[in-house]
Amino acid sequence: MSTFIAAFVVLLLFFLLMSVGYIVKKKAVEGSCGGLGVLGIEKACDCDNPCDARKLRMQKEQDRKDMLNQNRII
Repeated sequence: MSTFIAAFVVLLLFFLLMSVGYIVKKKAVEGSCGGLGVLGIEKACDCDNPCDARKLRMQKEQDRKDMLNQNRII
């Protein structure tokens, strides 16, 4: 039983540290080998004609990037 509790505490500590890192850096956890970008796939669904919800989400992401680039200080 003590092994289970120790493993659970270590797991909780790991998640706590990951969440603190995310809050501080504002950067999502990502793999070291590049993921789908290495394969030349630009979007996760990789379909020719994405659905309306996906198009809206992509437009919001692009609008946010444009706004951040426009309001950049440096």
